[in-house]
Amino acid sequence: MVFTETWLHNDVPDNAIELAGRYTLRADRTADDSGKTRGGGLCISVNKAWCTNTVIVGRHCSANLEFLMVKCRPFYLPREFTSTIITAVYIPPDANAKLALNELHAAISKQQTAHPEAAFIVAGDFNHCKLKTVLPKFHQHVSCHTRGDKTLDHVYTNIDGAYTATPLPHLGQSDHLSLFLTPKYSPLINRVKPSMRTIKVWPSGADSLLQDRFQHTDWSMFASQAACGSHTDIDIYTSSVLTYINTTIDSVTSEKQITTYPNQKPWMNKEVRILLKARNTAFRSDDAQAYSKSRANLKRGIKKAKYCYKLKVEEHFSNSDPRRMWQGIQVISDYKPSNSTPTVTDVSFLNELNDFYARFNSDSKETATKTTHSADHQPLKLTSTDVHTALSRINAHKAAGPDGIPGRVLRACAEQLTGVFTDIFNLSLTQATVPTCFKSTSIVPVPKHSSPMCLNDYRPVALTPIIMKCFERLVLAHLKDCLPPTLDPHQFAYRRNRSTEDAVCTVLHSALTHLDNNNTYVRMLFVDFSSAFNTVIPSKLTTKLGDLDINTSLCNWIMDFLTSRPQHVRSGHTCSSTITLNTGVPQGCVLSPFLYSLYTHDCKPVHGSNSIIKFADDTTVIGLISDNDETAYREEVQHLATWCA
Repeated sequence: MVFTETWLHNDVPDNAIELAGRYTLRADRTADDSGKTRGGGLCISVNKAWCTNTVIVGRHCSANLEFLMVKCRPFYLPREFTSTIITAVYIPPDANAKLALNELHAAISKQQTAHPEAAFIVAGDFNHCKLKTVLPKFHQHVSCHTRGDKTLDHVYTNIDGAYTATPLPHLGQSDHLSLFLTPKYSPLINRVKPSMRTIKVWPSGADSLLQDRFQHTDWSMFASQAACGSHTDIDIYTSSVLTYINTTIDSVTSEKQITTYPNQKPWMNKEVRILLKARNTAFRSDDAQAYSKSRANLKRGIKKAKYCYKLKVEEHFSNSDPRRMWQGIQVISDYKPSNSTPTVTDVSFLNELNDFYARFNSDSKETATKTTHSADHQPLKLTSTDVHTALSRINAHKAAGPDGIPGRVLRACAEQLTGVFTDIFNLSLTQATVPTCFKSTSIVPVPKHSSPMCLNDYRPVALTPIIMKCFERLVLAHLKDCLPPTLDPHQFAYRRNRSTEDAVCTVLHSALTHLDNNNTYVRMLFVDFSSAFNTVIPSKLTTKLGDLDINTSLCNWIMDFLTSRPQHVRSGHTCSSTITLNTGVPQGCVLSPFLYSLYTHDCKPVHGSNSIIKFADDTTVIGLISDNDETAYREEVQHLATWCA
C-alpha cells in the first residue's frame, strides 16, 4: 500500500501506524528540506506474506518533490523480473514541474541502471506533472478521476497493461479517492510458447572423420552410374553426389532438439540446470545439510555461469572483427530481439506466397532457346586450383541451401571434394546445363512488420545451395575478365571502387558545372524500376551478352541458369509446392547483380547534353538545358520509355 500526504512527523512512532502483518517504511517531510512545517510525507506498507526482503534505496524531500523508493524481492516473482522497485511520489501543486520531474527521472534512471530487469512501480500524487514526459516508456494505469473532475493521482510502471485501476472511497477526510490496482500482467512463460528447434551436434573430430571418408571415396562411380553411352546426365550425377555427402554427414553427426523458454536467462547452461535439479531434490528430501550444500553449489554455479557469459560477450569486442562486434552490441542492447512471429504451417498460405513471389513469371512471352555455338567458342574450363580456392573461402556461418550441405563441411573438406566438384562444374559448362539441384531456391518469408496484413508484408529471403555460389563466383570472375573495365561507366553499383557517394557527386558536378554558364538550367528525372531483378527476360539478356562478345557456350549456360528454376517457400518444417520460374535474375545469387548491370548497360543517352546515372535499378536522367531548348531532354525521356518497353 502506498500513502501520500501522511502528515507524519518524528513524534509519531512506527508502531502507532503499523498494520498487522505488514512492514511500514516511511519518509516524513522535514522543514529544513522542504521549507514547510507540516503536511506532506510518504509511507509504503509491505505485506509480510508477499515479501520480507525490503530495503529503502532512495528518498528525497524538497520544495518541489518528495519520494520514497523501496526495493522488494518477493517470495515469488516472474523469472523475467529480478526485483520490484516501488516509488511513492508527492509533487506539491505549486512545485516547479521541470525540476521535480528531472530529480525523479535521475533517481529512477539510477535504479534502472543498477537493476535493468526490475519491475518499476511509481505511484502517488503528481498534481500537474506527467511522468511520461521524462520516461516515455513508462505506462500510466489510472484513467478515472481522483479529485473532482481531474486525475491527479497516477500509477506508472514499465510494464504495458500491468494493472487495472478501480476508484474506491477516500480515506478519512482526504479529498482524493483511493485507488485499488488489480494485476493484469501474465508472466512471459504463459504468454509466449517455448521455441523448439533441432540442431545438428558435431562431435569432436567430426571434420577429420569426414575428410577421411571423402578421401577414400571413389567419386568416379557416381559419374559412371549417370552415364548413358557417351553422354553423362548432369542432374543424376550431381544429385547422387550431394545425396552421398549428406548421408555421410548424417552418419557422423546427430540431431538434438533444443527447447528455449521465453524467460530463460542467457547465461543459463547445462551445469546450472543440473545444480538446480540437485537443489530441488535436496529440498524435497527434508535434509537440511544436503539442502544447504546444494544451495551453496547452485550459487557458485550461477556465479560461474554469469562470469563465463560475461567473457563470451566481451570476446566480441576483443578483436577487429566488425561482425562479432555488432553481435556483441545486439546482445548487450537487445537491439534485435528474436522474431516472435509464429511459424506459418498453412500450406495453402505458403502456396499463395510462392505464387506472389513468382507473379512476374507469367508475363514472360519470350521463348528461351539456346544458340548453337561455333567451334571457335570453346566452353570455359575451370582448374582444380580455382575450385579448391573457392571452397576454402566459404563462409561457414552462412545458412545451407535446399541441398542441406552446410558450408563448414565444404570448407573443411575442400581438398577432398575439389576433384568431384571440378568435374561437375566443367561438365556443366561443357553441356551448357546447370544441374536442377543447383538452381533450386528455398524462400523463407520474413515479416516486414510485427503484424503483417498482406502478402507484400513478407520479405522473401532466398536460400540457394552454397556450392552453387562457389560455382557462380568462378564464372563471375571469368565474365569480368572478358569485359572491358570501362563498360557502362555511369553504373555505380556492383563495381569495385564505386559507391552511392560517387553517383551523387557525379550528378552534382555535372549539374553545377553546367549552371555556371549563362542562361542555363537543369532538369532531372528520377526513375526507380519496380521489381527490376524479377522482370529480366533471359533471352534478351543472352542477346545482349552476345553483343558484348561473350562466349556463346557461356551465354547458353547463363540462359540455362536463369530458366527452369525450381522454387518453393519454407516456414519451419512446412514447405509449399514447387513451381518453376523462367523470368528474372534470382535475388540471393552471386551472378544476379552483375547480370542485371549487363542487362542495363545499353541504357545510354542519345544526346551529348544528357546523362543517365545508374545505381543498380535507381536511374537518374540529367538534362543540361541551354537557351530554354528542352528538345534533347524530351527526346531522351522518350528514348528511355522506349528502352523500358
